[in-house]
Amino acid sequence: MSITEHTAEAAAIAGPDRTRSGRRKQRRRALAGFLFVSPAVLLVVVFFLIPLCSAAWMSLHRWPLMGEARFIGFDNYVRMWGDTRFWDAMQFTIYYTIVVTIAIFAVAFPLALFVQQPNRANSFYRTAIFLPVVVGFGSAALLWVWLMNVDTGLFSPAAVALGITEEPVNLLASFNGVFWSVIIMVVWKTAGLTMVILMTGLQGVPGDILEAARIDGASPAQRFRRITLPLMRRTIALALTLSVAGSMLAFDQFYLISSGGPRNSTLTAVYWIFTQSFVSFRLGYGSALSIVLLIILVIISTIQLRLLRDPRDTK
Repeated sequence: MSITEHTAEAAAIAGPDRTRSGRRKQRRRALAGFLFVSPAVLLVVVFFLIPLCSAAWMSLHRWPLMGEARFIGFDNYVRMWGDTRFWDAMQFTIYYTIVVTIAIFAVAFPLALFVQQPNRANSFYRTAIFLPVVVGFGSAALLWVWLMNVDTGLFSPAAVALGITEEPVNLLASFNGVFWSVIIMVVWKTAGLTMVILMTGLQGVPGDILEAARIDGASPAQRFRRITLPLMRRTIALALTLSVAGSMLAFDQFYLISSGGPRNSTLTAVYWIFTQSFVSFRLGYGSALSIVLLIILVIISTIQLRLLRDPRDTK
């Protein structure tokens, strides 16, 4: 038998063994990958999928806090269409989301441009600006309630001392006072996180491209508009989605600062869901409103991501 025939015979014998060995390695890799992601999958199932399915099931029932639940089909969803208070709350929530998102980006983007260069001074500024993010929304809202108190707070006496007003002003007595106070509080609380996200995107823009554009005569505004912003599409989409989702789910600040007042003018969608579920004890109806709010939020987030989609993602 020639050397060629011996080689072919050995390869024919070893071929199936190599195939089986390769398949075992692939199975081990797949098992290892599953073990790595299994904690995250378990958390998603326990804290998202199961509650979501439970809420969807509850929305099909008249579900009192005490007593037996009764299946009523889609009656809760039919009733929702005539709930003017819910749609007013949704309208206010969307208005609040638009205003606070614009305000957050108007503050966070200049701050990100200011602190993007790595040096000791900027490290201090980043820390100082980011500190309010670690404060809980409940604590921040309670702090703001004290600051806005007409008798014991700081804002009203400061306005009188500076000559802005002639007498103490109760900021919690009017819609504009409550609304803009909450906007300022939320911007103070969350702009640091958006700044860090945008700063990361700014630092990812290649410096050689900006330098080449500068040499070609592009002004700073042109470089920012034509190079920096397009290359930050993904970063901006992430920051915008987080801001919009958080604003659409606003509850703590309005619950603690204004309790939905004055005259329910600052009632948010989540606040109304909370009222129906845990004040009026209509858990089934509150679940139906939650499902609708989730669908609206998914639609808004999908539109955002499509509008800000990076052209490179479609290739």
